[in-house]
Amino acid sequence: MSGESLASFGYELGLLKRIRRSGWWHAGVRDPESVGEHSLRAAQLAALIAAEEGAAPERAAFLALWHDTQETRTGDLPLTAVEYLKKPEPREITADQTASLPSRSRELVRSAVDEYETRSSAEALCAKDADKLEMLLQALEYRDVGVRPVDEWIESARKGLKTETARKIAAAALTLSPLSWRGR
Repeated sequence: MSGESLASFGYELGLLKRIRRSGWWHAGVRDPESVGEHSLRAAQLAALIAAEEGAAPERAAFLALWHDTQETRTGDLPLTAVEYLKKPEPREITADQTASLPSRSRELVRSAVDEYETRSSAEALCAKDADKLEMLLQALEYRDVGVRPVDEWIESARKGLKTETARKIAAAALTLSPLSWRGR
């Protein structure tokens, strides 16, 4: 039975590759990145931030990988929906998602989501900063290809950053072209 429940959860997680980050539609982006694409770069950034902050990069990346998995059940709700809907509790959704998983896998996912949501560790703070920083980079990339109304996403991301490393990355990103890496 555990193989079936893990396979089923694997299929559910596949939805993250198709669920779009819906807030970008408000800015005029026709085909925004998926939650899965967002989560991949957030995890990579979390590892880098954690390494610079003296935290465990592997743990920070792991927390970032799970931070939006609940959106298989809710979709990506834009900030404008918060006023009209009760914000879903990620730990409750994760509990439902993982209820039929074998105990080790169930506890692995639930503890990662709980740690991320409570910001109870340096790694969780790095993962949250990575989530914000990924949004900031994406906004700058969209702006670079002509999407203009992205300043509120950039400002929101900058305000939310807690670690010194993430703030430095954000400041640098604002001065660089998204293609700056090509000249290195």
